[in-house]
Amino acid sequence: MGDYDISRFTTVGIVGVPPLAVIRALNEAKVIIHDLDARLVTASIDGVSPLLPKVYCAILRTVVLNALHLKLDAIFIDVGPGKCDCALHVSTILKEILSIPVIRTRNVDVAGCGTPISKARQDLTEKLLAITEGVKYATVTPCQFKSCKPKAGFWGVPPRDFSLLEPFPVTTHIYGWTRCMENKTPADEVLEAYCNPKVPTVFFAQSFCAKTALAKFLADRHPQALYLDVDFTTSSSAKAKVQAFLELSGALS
Repeated sequence: MGDYDISRFTTVGIVGVPPLAVIRALNEAKVIIHDLDARLVTASIDGVSPLLPKVYCAILRTVVLNALHLKLDAIFIDVGPGKCDCALHVSTILKEILSIPVIRTRNVDVAGCGTPISKARQDLTEKLLAITEGVKYATVTPCQFKSCKPKAGFWGVPPRDFSLLEPFPVTTHIYGWTRCMENKTPADEVLEAYCNPKVPTVFFAQSFCAKTALAKFLADRHPQALYLDVDFTTSSSAKAKVQAFLELSGALS
């Protein structure tokens, strides 16, 4: 694992989806893993303003906030095609401001693990939580949810604010990078671009994320689509748009 001895680490943070080999090595060493993309601390996001511009991806601003406040032995950050160039720049900043190793990885894994959670009948928030929690483990926990025919689709990345997911029915299928996360192949362009033209779909990305380009592109070509980008928190207006779209498309009937 490069010049670093994982057995010396007790608690680490990960950004994006590091290669399966990295996660497996951390699991085998019984290292505690924190997903720094998630909301883990209550400190104000304004604390990262001296380091990152406010007009920047809310997920990566959250990464820096977590890194500043959590007690970690190292950070493993995916800076390859499975994440983004912005993550590469954030790794440069973290290397400069932290006293712990910031280890860059590039996940180009191609062996898929399947996407049963993405296709399951279950509350969408619970499914997203299951997928994001699964990033911490090399082995795949059998899906506890039953599959279903989709009446709605959520395409995109896990939002920073999960309240965006509340209006969706339990028959929502997950597409985009979130499905790639479950499959443990975050750089799979074909899987990420896949969506079902027969299913009313919300195409989502965080504001200022490069994936907004693909979200908008796919939404423009989908017969029943809502394109949506949200910055730091989900506004009542954004929720109302999702609710109205799902109702008018018949997804909630």
